[in-house]
Amino acid sequence: MKAYIFPGQGAQFSGMGLDLYENLPEAQHLFEDANEILGFHITDIMFEGTAEALKETKVTQPAIFLHSVILAKTLGDNFKPDMVAGHSLGEFSALVANGALTFEDGLRLVSQRALAMQKACEIQPSTMAAVLGLEDNIVEKICNDTQGIVVAANYNCPGQLVISGEIDAINKACESLKEAGARRALVLPVGGAFHSPMMEPAREELAAAIENTTFSKPNCPIYQNVTASAILDENDIKKNLISQLTAPVRWTQSVEQMITDGATLFTEVGPGRVLQGLVKKINKEAETASATL
Repeated sequence: MKAYIFPGQGAQFSGMGLDLYENLPEAQHLFEDANEILGFHITDIMFEGTAEALKETKVTQPAIFLHSVILAKTLGDNFKPDMVAGHSLGEFSALVANGALTFEDGLRLVSQRALAMQKACEIQPSTMAAVLGLEDNIVEKICNDTQGIVVAANYNCPGQLVISGEIDAINKACESLKEAGARRALVLPVGGAFHSPMMEPAREELAAAIENTTFSKPNCPIYQNVTASAILDENDIKKNLISQLTAPVRWTQSVEQMITDGATLFTEVGPGRVLQGLVKKINKEAETASATL
């Protein structure tokens, strides 16, 4: 069975999407539509902008979404997923790919999500840290025992977990994690504590936008970050999408469940190959590929 997976924030690079724009009229139309919907020329930043310009959340999230969704659309008859999943932001790309959301509605929601997250980051300084070489339950216990807000945010693969929260709490937790034997506990250069309770203002803002958006019956199941299980019901999809901002990304669990349910080939659709690497670390027998023109 074919699983298509869609990357999240961090996969962006300067020049992303230019090959699609130059080679495919359909892609060109979609990029131009995106410029109009967003109210600024995101194509200029994607195709010619600096790495710094691409890092701005209001640019990064729509840029990755556009690259992934437009690439999926250009695959035509070759795009026949049995199941889809996306890492954090990538969940929106996956929902357009499986027909639950239109391109236009998906882009609007991603833009609103990015702006809401940016605002939440400005309310209180916060950050995230990557923890390597410890079992999940040890990381979770240290987070629970640390004073302040610090939680497990991204279960990326065995031995790689990202924590999220207040800056002081993250720094304290990193020290404790190193003492507990972590190979690394490294604070990340991110704008805020994504997938933590500190995103509650963004969750509330995005909830209203999601509730006012029409979702259709998807063509195939999506394995959502919050549940790590196959979802087909539109109302469940909405509920999980709203919860996602303050809940952890259960990527390890999602991939494991997809394999249990019959996935044999994982094709990454979008910039980079990060997810393929994670899939291989979760199950070295799994076959991976990149979607190409």
